[in-house]
Amino acid sequence: MTTANRHRRRLAAVAVVLVALSGLLVKVAVSASASVPPTPSGWSLVWSDDFNGTANTLPSSTNWIIDTGHAYPGGPGNWGTGEIQNYTSSTSNLSLDGGGNLRITPRRSGSGEWTSARIETRRADFKPADGRVLRIEGRIQMPNVTGNAALGYWPAFWALGAPYRGNYWNWPGIGEFDIMENVNGINSVWGVLHCGVSPGGPCQETTGLGANRACPGSTCQSAFHTYRFEWDRAASPNQLRWYVDGQQFHSVSQAQLDATTWNNMTGHGGYFLLLNVAMGGAFPNALGGQTPTAATVPDRPMLVDYVAVWQSGGGSDPTDPPDDPTDPPGGVDARSTIQAERYQAQSGTITETTTDSGGGQNVGAIANGDWLRFDGVDFGTQAAHQFKARVASGAGGGVSGLVQVRLDSRTAAPIGDFAIANTGGWQSWRTVPANISAVTGTHTVYLTFSSGQPADFVNVNWFTFSTS
Repeated sequence: MTTANRHRRRLAAVAVVLVALSGLLVKVAVSASASVPPTPSGWSLVWSDDFNGTANTLPSSTNWIIDTGHAYPGGPGNWGTGEIQNYTSSTSNLSLDGGGNLRITPRRSGSGEWTSARIETRRADFKPADGRVLRIEGRIQMPNVTGNAALGYWPAFWALGAPYRGNYWNWPGIGEFDIMENVNGINSVWGVLHCGVSPGGPCQETTGLGANRACPGSTCQSAFHTYRFEWDRAASPNQLRWYVDGQQFHSVSQAQLDATTWNNMTGHGGYFLLLNVAMGGAFPNALGGQTPTAATVPDRPMLVDYVAVWQSGGGSDPTDPPDDPTDPPGGVDARSTIQAERYQAQSGTITETTTDSGGGQNVGAIANGDWLRFDGVDFGTQAAHQFKARVASGAGGGVSGLVQVRLDSRTAAPIGDFAIANTGGWQSWRTVPANISAVTGTHTVYLTFSSGQPADFVNVNWFTFSTS
């Protein structure tokens, strides 16, 4: 993109349910939709989707990628699991229900072909900062079908390591957290960790390190339950924990795995989240013989009320108003990955779609004198000494500038900065560190940009702070 075009873009930027299915009336037990729960004290909300929207529409394309077919391009067939369905983007398989839920519905055509849906978050950076706990949670009702009619149903809520995207052959080394799995309509939730090598290895692949239990109270199929996974980097050794309705039923300790396996699973940029209902494949076949069968019935949806990600250590009360009541709320952990487009105020910049890992948006068209403001950034009591930012530049020859960090005022002296020039293109990303003066407590953080030339010189995708 030329500088002129970028500036034109900058100017533009300024200027329950009864469902008729296959001739049958199928009653689906749907409780009232619940919003994403309030952020608990001592935590900060990282990301969420409550699936509010018009009935028979697709989920937000800003939040979700829809997977289609029988495999990723160039990846293992049948998604590497032996499942038989064809994933589609049709609203007959994937849609909002108009009552605050996402519905993923397996169908069977007259010719016997099974179709269903699978989605994954655009963001692939879900990872706790050092010394924090990441909580991934969904409120879900499994497909309401049991017995022989359920053979082959395989609903899941899970996470895959970001390096899987574009590779598709590095599983299970990059890590997989199965937050909720179920097969064949059994009243049980499985939580599983996949890691290391396959077959065998420290995670006993292809089975993984797992545990299961019945859903508390109502069955998994007849009611909504809350499924949660926690990645605890505050504990030593680190811990992974699985919950249903707040009751822990599985855990894996860092001490159970060798250092290489743990580092391969946790040392990359983070995880993306997935929701799907598969039909057939290794897991349901292991417990029910070859599935699905002639007795398996279609049209039983998995319902998802919300998905949310929190991190411990958030400092600001999310109910506190920011400086300007028209701004979005602030309050974020300094050690989390702070998305640049989540500013509370800015001057001179635009947002645009990024091709960087994890997708989403970046802030662009940044030139001398521009700035971004982030309210309520909590550095905690352990001083941060380093700032890192994910940046790219397609600036012309001789054009460069400084990315600066200031606290509580745009005109305060910078506590740290780094220089950036052309990185090979406006979407050619690199992570650049800078030392900063020691910071504790909660502050308004300003990113300011200084250059001796008037041209745009940098894009910013995200930034974070650390103790070293």
